[in-house]
Amino acid sequence: MARAVALNLTKALLLVAALAAVAGGVGWLIGGLTSALLFAFCSLLAATGVYRYGDRALLGMLGARPFALAEHPTLRPMADTVASKLAVRPPSLYLIPDGFPRLFAVGRGPTSSGLAVSTGALRSLRREELEAAIAHELAHVRRRDVLVQTFVVLFAATLVESSRIGGWFSRVLLYAFAPLSAAFVHLLLSPRRELHADALAASATGGAHDLADALMRLDRASELVEFAASPATEPLYSVDPFESEGIARMFKTHPPLELRVRRLRELGSGQNGRGDASVVELAG
Repeated sequence: MARAVALNLTKALLLVAALAAVAGGVGWLIGGLTSALLFAFCSLLAATGVYRYGDRALLGMLGARPFALAEHPTLRPMADTVASKLAVRPPSLYLIPDGFPRLFAVGRGPTSSGLAVSTGALRSLRREELEAAIAHELAHVRRRDVLVQTFVVLFAATLVESSRIGGWFSRVLLYAFAPLSAAFVHLLLSPRRELHADALAASATGGAHDLADALMRLDRASELVEFAASPATEPLYSVDPFESEGIARMFKTHPPLELRVRRLRELGSGQNGRGDASVVELAG
């Protein structure tokens, strides 16, 4: 666990340093040392803004709004219980008024995070499955995956969406920006983070089979409801909601669902006795 946290913090710091270096290089080419320092300073200000407000920007981009307790009375206590088990501060809750079943976490880490749940997920998942899915998302919070995910997805989605300027030129920009964004995503986000989050959630709640059922239900329910969003947001979700074709294939960071379900079934079958050690080992 400590290694995962340290790795994510290192990624975030290296990302900020790299962007500042690139901005400084551009400034140097334009106007020498003074411009280089100015450009680097502006990039650091932008990184600070993303660190502070990037989660809100993503939530707004994806249509999430603050959750009201009356909309689902058990969601708040459920999230608080799971947060306690994972030793993180209870997340701020947001609702996506959309029938497509999905949930995701954003934020900076264990002391500051937000959890967004769609109305489709609230309707599709059983209580135990919803709790397990929330545990998966808060496992990303505990490991500080959300710190890197929030920054990376916001940058990639902004870059992809900036190509929509209209006319034939938008297609040219999309062909240029999409591969660049996808490379940026794959450089910083490993598919193994989902396997580790699955294992940590299972070990914290004892609900490996419930999480496996939740993932399968989310995947199958998504086949019945239309979904439209920037493919660059794929790393946020518990399961990949996009068809594996076109631009969406470039941003695919989730391991195969069959692999995740199989490993969770194995963990669930072994959570009594020797299985506990394997769960904790994989989670770390």
